[in-house]
Parts: sequence; C-alpha cells; structure tokens
Amino acid sequence: MALISYLQNIEPFNQIPENLSEEIASAAIVKTYLPRTFIFQQNDYPTGYLYIVKEGLVEITVITPGGTDMVVDYRKEGSFLGGTPIFTEEPYTGGARTVKTTQCYLIPQEVLHRVARECPGIREYFTRLVLSRLRQLYLEIVSDHHRMALTHVEAYPFKKRLSEIMITPAETCRREDGVRLVARRMAEKRIGSLPVVDEQNRLNGIITENDLVSKVLAPDGGDPDALCARDIMTAETFSLPPSTFMYEAMSFMIGHRIKHLPIIDGEELVGIVSLRDLMRYRSHKAMLLVGSIRDERTIEGLARIHKEAVGVARSLLSETRSAPEVMEILSYIHHSIIRRAFEICLEQTKAEGKKLPEVRFAFIIMGSGGRREMLLRPDQDHGFIFENISDERLPELEAFYGPFSERLVKALQTIGYPLCRGKVMVNNPLWRGRLCDWYKRIRDWVNDPEPQAVRYSSIFFDFVTLTGDPSLAHDLRHIVTDQIRQFQGFLYHMMSLDLRYKVPVGLFGRFLVEKEGEHKGELSLKQGGSIYLVDCIRMFALEKEVQSVTTLDRLKELVQFNVFAPETAEHIRAAFEALSFLRLRNEVNLIEQGRKPSHFIDPYSLSLNEQDLLRESFHAVAKLQDAAKRHFSKAPF
Repeated sequence: MALISYLQNIEPFNQIPENLSEEIASAAIVKTYLPRTFIFQQNDYPTGYLYIVKEGLVEITVITPGGTDMVVDYRKEGSFLGGTPIFTEEPYTGGARTVKTTQCYLIPQEVLHRVARECPGIREYFTRLVLSRLRQLYLEIVSDHHRMALTHVEAYPFKKRLSEIMITPAETCRREDGVRLVARRMAEKRIGSLPVVDEQNRLNGIITENDLVSKVLAPDGGDPDALCARDIMTAETFSLPPSTFMYEAMSFMIGHRIKHLPIIDGEELVGIVSLRDLMRYRSHKAMLLVGSIRDERTIEGLARIHKEAVGVARSLLSETRSAPEVMEILSYIHHSIIRRAFEICLEQTKAEGKKLPEVRFAFIIMGSGGRREMLLRPDQDHGFIFENISDERLPELEAFYGPFSERLVKALQTIGYPLCRGKVMVNNPLWRGRLCDWYKRIRDWVNDPEPQAVRYSSIFFDFVTLTGDPSLAHDLRHIVTDQIRQFQGFLYHMMSLDLRYKVPVGLFGRFLVEKEGEHKGELSLKQGGSIYLVDCIRMFALEKEVQSVTTLDRLKELVQFNVFAPETAEHIRAAFEALSFLRLRNEVNLIEQGRKPSHFIDPYSLSLNEQDLLRESFHAVAKLQDAAKRHFSKAPF
C-alpha cells in the first residue's frame, strides 16, 4: 500500500514496527479536496484525523491579531498536517487550505492512540509540537506589538503570496487547438492570455493578446484557420511557484516586462496572475518603494528610497510577521538598491570613456546581506570574483575596477550603507580577485587560521551573487567546501575564537550590561546572542557541506542530517526569531527618534515578558554554544 511507503519516510512513523504501519494503513481513508478548500480552519475543533498529503499542495494559514489571513507554510506530498490536536484535543493553531486539487490520507485518531500505547515516542513527538515557552513568549510579544501599531495597510502586498490571489484553475488550451478557438475563448472569458498545456497540465507556452495581433492579424496573408496554438505561442515562458510573495512577483514581472505570469508547482500549472491583479492589491507607498528602485536614475534618489525602508519595516512588524520574513523582505529591498547603485555607477564609469574589460565577473555580497538577514542600516560587505585570466591582463582589469570600486563604495555610503570597519569592501584589493586568487586566500585562511583570517571567513562564507556571472560564485563555493573538507581543524579554530565570550546573563537571571562607555547600562543583542547563534549554525553547516546560506535554511538541513533533533531546532529557531524581532524593533524605534540604529539595548527598559523572552533566548544560544564547543573540540586536525 502506498501509505506504508510514506510512513517509512516520515518522522515519527519511521520508528514504529512494520505491523503497526500496516494497522495505520488499513485504517486510513483517502479524501479529495478541490482547490481553495479549507481542510480545517484555525481554532476549529479537531476533526479526529491526522492528514498526510498523498498528492497536491496545501498552504498553512494563520489569522493575525488584525484579523487578516496569512500563509506561513506549505505542505507537499508526503507531509502531514493537523498533528498537534491528536493527543492534546486542543483546537487547530492554524488553518489548512488547498492550493490545487489535493488528495489526503486521513488516519483516525483512535488508531494513533492505540499505536502510541505500544510506541510512546509517537505521543511524545506530537506533544512536543505544542509551542515551547520561548515560542509562546515570542508570539505573545509580537501580538502585543501588533495591537499597539496604528496601521498595517502598507505591509499588505508583502504578506500575500501568489497562491492567495492567483486565478485557479487557469483557463488553458492545447498545442493543437486552432487560433480561432483560442481567440474566442480569450474573448468569452475576458482574459489577456491563455497558457498552453499538455495532457499532464505541464506548461508548454503562453499565448497573449500581443501574440494574436503580431503573429495572426498583422502579417499579410495570415490565415487564422491554418494556424494552431503551437504556431503562435511563446514557448520560452517565465513562471513562479505559488509560495512567491506578491512583492517578488511584482518586481519579477516589471523586470522581465511581462504582464501575465503562470504559476507552477513542480511541473504542473496551478494558476495564473496578471500584472493588473498585482496592481489591484498593491498599497501605494510600499509597492512604489519596490517598483521605483529599478527606474531610479540617481544615487540621491536611491538614498531617498533607502530611508523609506523604515516605514516598510514598521508596517511589517505591525502585522505579526515572523522576524526572519521581515529581514528577508528588507534584504530584497537592500539588494535591489545596491544592485541599482552598481548599475548607475557602471553607466557613469562607461560615460567617462572607460571600457569594461571583457572578463566575466561576479559582484558578491556577504555577511547578513548574503544570508538575507539584513536589518535597516547594514554595513557594506562585498567583493568581486573574476574569471581566471592571465597575469598580463591584470593591469587592464585593475585600471577599470580600481576606480569603479571606489565610486561604488562612496555611492553606497551616500545612499546610507556605512563603511565596513574591517574594510571588507571591493575598494580593498584583498576583496577583489580571480578565482585562483580567491583559492589562495581561502587556502591561507583555512591552513593558517590566525584570528583575523577567521574573522574574515565568518563574513565571507555567507556570500551570494548580487550581479554578474553566478557560476563564478558557484565555483568559489566548491573551493570553500573542498578546503574545509581537507582541514576540518579550521572549524575548531572558528569555534575557539567565537566561543570565548558568553551570553550576557549571570546568576539568578541578571543581565550583564556594559559598565562604562557609550553603551553603559546596555547589552548587545547581536554580540551577546544572535551572532553566536549564526556562527554556530554556520560551523555545523560547513562541516556537513550544507549549501544553504540563510541561518534557518541551514538549521532545517541540519535536522535532516540528524545534527539537531527537531525540538532542539525549534528552540533555536524561536531564539533566532525573538532576538531578530527585538533587534529590528529597536532599530525602528531609534531611527524614528532621530538616533543612529544600534543593536545595543537597555534590557530593563523592556516589559517583564520581554525580559523573560530575552533570557530564554540567551539560554538557548548558550546551549547551542556548549553543543558546538563539545562537538568541534573533537574535530580532527
């Protein structure tokens, strides 16, 4: 039975004897749900079933304190949902709504109770899914923050995903359908495009009104009766998955100059959106912020846009989004601004008569920018990778990229991105180089891990391509992986340098604050907590050759590698979200007071609940530090 194979690959059922798997499979029923159907809704009384997705796609929704519906996760084939109430009898903490036609296995609650009597680990697994104290504190505090916010309209397009606004099912045609039939269907349905699909509903192309005009009506002697959909369709089509946020789709469509976007899950067409659909949902200020970056022609204009990010962050925080999602959206805005600044500087340099060398390059961004965990005023951390050219061509390369790098760094500083104190920027020759140059640097860092080299690597290892040839960054990633594999002892040195410091909580839960200087009476949320969490996760990720860059994606993969148990990972994730939320809220407040954003905060200015949240978060970080210390102290070298 197909369900048995699912159970053998799903925790916690992969731990139970075969006879109990067969009992579960025999008791299960299969039910089909149409698109946009709620299997259950938040706060509903439990249905008495555990659901395992047989085929299809389900989005998990929560209702924010403001009463809006927000998609927070997706469940695909082989995933289960509705597990928490099985043993707690509590209402559902979120809703489950189908994106497309979906079949689920429904496993009766009473069967799971019988199985749990023989395998207590089943009950323990599902009861652990109930929120920890740390997670509960975090949710309570962000909910309080929401209730205090005056407005959250501007954040609307950032919290909606394409699955929530797309037309589904989409009107389609086949390759062999005649052009007259296609045109008639578009006219009857009053739509501007028609995706072309095969028997498995896989996208072959798309026909738009422009295709009908330019390929049928405009050509002399064009005969609609002699043409089929395959003759006029645009075969190379753009598409996005249903989990894409509206702001990402808006920028994608504007950037590629398209008005109609098919939505693909796996290989199947599940819906379609138009640029008009997105514009209907946009809020004026927030969407103009994203849309105006691409059209901006001056560095001064980008500086004005950069200042508006504070309003976006405030709006996002007001609607109970998770802090990592807010950081990802802010990172998207920062990346767009920095990329556009790069383009403007390039145009200016060319206008001065300087010729761009015919050499492949990648402009990479590192640190929090690479991890997509940027806040409001991130420092500049970036570099250049060039293809391997001969030494004879280096003067040509330097003659262009030396002055260009200085111009870019100054432009980004004008926009509002502070200079990196460690000079990890492209105007520093140490952060420009061919692949072979980078190979030598990384080899030196890894094989001679003196403190400064380890600090450099902590910033560098989180790099992603912002513009240019991404294959160069891909090759560089392989160099990093290979060097770490050859000298695992480097991870020990990373751990030794990073874990010399403890989280700022003393005996009896007292916060350890600065005793003098500019930040007297304050502690650092970054240097006292979040930086250790990020660094420890990075160490484990480097050891396991995890290619993900964001902290939470790395954490998710490390669970799959059995480095962390799921409940431990959830505790770490909650601490990361809590520290990120407190940091971001603090930055927003400081900027709105006309002060410089900072990760320093007076812990005793927080409410008692917030102080408890901070202590719990620091304790989670301390446990992670201990785990890293025990593990990497054993590293071979």
